[in-house]
Amino acid sequence: MKLESIELAQYRNYDSLELSFSDSVNVFLGENAQGKTNLLEAIYVLAIAKSPRTTHDKDLIQWAQDYGKIKGRITKHDQSIPLEITLSSKGKKAKANHLEKRKLSDYVGLCNVVMFAPEDLNLVKGSPSVRRRFIDMEIGQIAPVYIHSLGAYQKVLQQRNALLRGASRHVDSTLLDILTEKLIALAAEIISRRLVFVQQLNAWASSIQQEISNGREELSIVYQSSVPDVLENADSSKIIQAYQASYERQKKREMDRGTTLIGPHRDDLSFFVNEKDVQAFGSQGQQRTTALSVKLAEIELIKHEVGEYPILLLDDVLSELDDIRKTHLLGVFKQKVQTFVTTTSVDGLDQSLLERATLFQIHKGKVECVKQ
Repeated sequence: MKLESIELAQYRNYDSLELSFSDSVNVFLGENAQGKTNLLEAIYVLAIAKSPRTTHDKDLIQWAQDYGKIKGRITKHDQSIPLEITLSSKGKKAKANHLEKRKLSDYVGLCNVVMFAPEDLNLVKGSPSVRRRFIDMEIGQIAPVYIHSLGAYQKVLQQRNALLRGASRHVDSTLLDILTEKLIALAAEIISRRLVFVQQLNAWASSIQQEISNGREELSIVYQSSVPDVLENADSSKIIQAYQASYERQKKREMDRGTTLIGPHRDDLSFFVNEKDVQAFGSQGQQRTTALSVKLAEIELIKHEVGEYPILLLDDVLSELDDIRKTHLLGVFKQKVQTFVTTTSVDGLDQSLLERATLFQIHKGKVECVKQ
């Protein structure tokens, strides 16, 4: 999978921009706050229809403008496919092959990307919401129907929470039971996919962690469910049964608290190295190795699921890694993964990487190709 070209209009600090890319390595060079990360973000938004940096689409539109637009052309399975995302106050429109997609779940997954930024090193030690977002974004790329299930779950969750908030005055028990059953059915779909994803990710990441640590570290990734009886290989019917029993036990407590206390929105991931919780007891080096292993595993998992490597986006992350971890990350480029790198200087970049790279100089939202 390759990104052939991109066009921006009124996006962040870019009035207009048209670029064509190498199918190997593309380096965006420039000082901070010039637009390097904005360009990388635009590639991500073109693929995922969401920004990794903000939940508000209006932040992506240039100041005082009514809309912003990203257009691109990808090569996938030897086919050239035009993609387009338009952002406005009225919402978001996505097109593929010049045809508008009524649902984003019909668009996401056409282009697969993996982004690695310094903040991703917080995947291990950050909050549970960081890890849930990671799971949801990655599953959404390989199983777009998951996005639909997740959206439906959030709507029912909001309705159920609104009902529970009024429970101190009066609660419609019949309506609560109906919403609970809907929530359980959607939760079972989400959890089933998450468990399969974590199982696959664990297999890839464990092998990579061993390689980086020269066999000294055994990594395992464990899904932490807010419903204790949900096991790794549970099928949907068993998940539903476990949820039904758990919601019945929690009913009074939820009414007292006025919120839904269990479900996918409360779940988490745990990382263990040599059977010790890395978040609580791991060194900073182990935490960074684990984050890197998970990201590299993500690349292999997507390749396994869709048949092609995703596009790799590296936002100033090479400067955050030591030589050993950097070497393993650079090794990915040799697997014919199209890669986009942002950096303030080429001094720290591998010489063999630079020899194959197309270099773009970025200054105040202006981009110039200085080496092909």
